[in-house]
Amino acid sequence: MRYVSYSDASGTPRPGVIEGDSIRPFGAEVASLDAFVKMSPAGRAAAVAKLGAAIPAKGVKLHAPLHPHKNVFCVGRNYLAHAEEGAKALGQDLNLPDVPTFFTKAPTAIADPDQTLDLSSDVSAQYDWEAELAVIIGTTCRDISVADALKYVFGYSCLNDATARDLQRSHQQWFKGKSLDHTCPIGPWIVDAADIGDPQNLEIMLRVNGIEKQHSNTSKMIFNVARIVSSLSAGLTLEAGDVIASGTPEGVGFARTPPEFLKNGDVMEVEIQKIGILRNALKIGPTKK
Repeated sequence: MRYVSYSDASGTPRPGVIEGDSIRPFGAEVASLDAFVKMSPAGRAAAVAKLGAAIPAKGVKLHAPLHPHKNVFCVGRNYLAHAEEGAKALGQDLNLPDVPTFFTKAPTAIADPDQTLDLSSDVSAQYDWEAELAVIIGTTCRDISVADALKYVFGYSCLNDATARDLQRSHQQWFKGKSLDHTCPIGPWIVDAADIGDPQNLEIMLRVNGIEKQHSNTSKMIFNVARIVSSLSAGLTLEAGDVIASGTPEGVGFARTPPEFLKNGDVMEVEIQKIGILRNALKIGPTKK
């Protein structure tokens, strides 16, 4: 099942479910996908049973499926080949941690699928791409085991952890360079965890202007989704609707020879098997005064 947030000519975002070339909207009792995810399993089943009449999906505007009230959790250096390329590009020795490396992106960074990302060339000259599998928590939890972790996952989506590399280096931490407005597009929908099955066997790729830059498989994660969720939940409450970006594979721009960074007019596509394609064009120019 694919859950979507969309708007028609009225412009008001509504939650729904995609069925073929159509969307079936939730009833008035479900204000948003954020609210739907926070329901109990029984409440969700009841809401799905009362879906409205189908409308054509063609022509509707898609929105980011979720707008969490707190930061997006992220995992750094979670594919070995990406960790290796990063260390080489920075002239550092490869030193992998024994636990996941977590950081966050501000919720104001979230952007819609097909949204043109309006980025300032005055703020950064080194915008980069990162294709990631987004994990959506479905049940509030804490201190959960690796064996039980996937039971708390609602579903999965595509995410692009767009990054200002020069800010990432100059601030000597990851938050600022990864939290600029419009640097966390997510979507185009959420696929139910039951329909994904094993999250560790999904092809993941990214294209810029149709040219493939990243292509890997989630089986190559250093820390799998269950380990990520379990580790993050240790002593820290995860809430229904929380989003976790599970890391990016090799092929990012700053580690290429020579380095490649995004330009005004570029189009990025994140594609993940069983989920779909998250597409965003870029508008990069001076900050409007």
